[in-house]
Amino acid sequence: MSFFSRFKRKLQEEPRPLFYDIVCPYCFSKFSPEEVVFRASHHREDDEDFALREDAPLNRYRERFGLDTVYDMEAILNPRDILPEHRTYTDNVLTSLTDRYGETTRRRLCPHCHNELPVTAGKVPSNIISIVGASQVGKSVYMTSLIHTLQQTTADRFDAACMPLNAEISRKFRMNYEDPLFERGDLLASTQKERMQEPFIFQFVFKDDKKPPLTLVFFDVAGEGMVDEEYMNLHGRHIRNSAGILFMVDPLQIRSIRERIRIMLGDKPGEWTNRYDEPRDVVLTMFSDFISHQEKGKTDIPTAVVLTKSDMLRALADEGGDYIRPNSNVFNNMEHHDYFDLTEFGNIDGEVRRFIEKVDRPFKGTMDVYFNETGYFAVSALGSNPVDQKIQGVVSPIRVDEPFIWLLYKLKYIEGRE
Repeated sequence: MSFFSRFKRKLQEEPRPLFYDIVCPYCFSKFSPEEVVFRASHHREDDEDFALREDAPLNRYRERFGLDTVYDMEAILNPRDILPEHRTYTDNVLTSLTDRYGETTRRRLCPHCHNELPVTAGKVPSNIISIVGASQVGKSVYMTSLIHTLQQTTADRFDAACMPLNAEISRKFRMNYEDPLFERGDLLASTQKERMQEPFIFQFVFKDDKKPPLTLVFFDVAGEGMVDEEYMNLHGRHIRNSAGILFMVDPLQIRSIRERIRIMLGDKPGEWTNRYDEPRDVVLTMFSDFISHQEKGKTDIPTAVVLTKSDMLRALADEGGDYIRPNSNVFNNMEHHDYFDLTEFGNIDGEVRRFIEKVDRPFKGTMDVYFNETGYFAVSALGSNPVDQKIQGVVSPIRVDEPFIWLLYKLKYIEGRE
């Protein structure tokens, strides 16, 4: 292998556009930076235009996620009502307004839901990563394990930091997700369909300021919604405007092996009956919602197919290796440093592809038809199989960050080497 072949996909310098379209990390609407509105920095009792008031779009958003109504908000300022000389641009993006009282505001809001936008919005790509999958595949557990791993180890290996967007998100994530799983060893309750979760927004910020930060939006959609067309339409913008998708597949969704795993793990007959939606049903719902409207009926969004609960597959491997080899690398953790290891990816991708094709050919065929760019992975968010909803021993994630690092590579944040 030549020296130059080690840099198979070295990052290429591409012309930078004057600005980027913004995808709101709260309601996932897509719009131009010129369409943003601003929250006034002050209020006045003697001017109705600047009086405190209820913000209807913001409260509609908050109601949707079961959050309290907020009253007495400062007024909304529309840039079209402000003279051009009182608008300030940074890197060709409108970033502040000065009102008729000489007060300046830098609080840019989404024009649709009136949540405050990240300061980098419009200056860098709004790259959103979605986690999708049917119910019971462990999206909440995977999201928790992934963010924990990114913050504790992965970010440092790529000279970056992974941080919540604000203190409230940090508090909720730690209290409702991270502490129960990593401190107390409790499995997270399945997300209910009628209980919508406000997005968890994190930023993956590189120490090299030439690299733009990557906004990570994890929207914990209840799994049942992924096969419900009306519910899917409600959340379709999130997936449609994503830069990358993490598609979760549980081995127990696959009928051909579910019964064999059930018998090996000693569960009672019928205990797992009708609990799992087929992976292909999720893809078909996604197709009818947005993929069918793409050119040639396929999507270019890089999609990582993530086989969860890989620790369960060890029983199948020990049985004889018909499905997966006992010495498979999927059972061993792997850390990528500074770049994405293409050789390691080729091995894992090939093995998991063959496994999926063997146990669920219709799903594999559907992915091939509707997705232009896919990578296949196997992860264990816990490192072991829980017993009676309790984790046995210390949580030891296996390969949970590998699909995310692949998306970093596909989005040209990092390079890949063989």
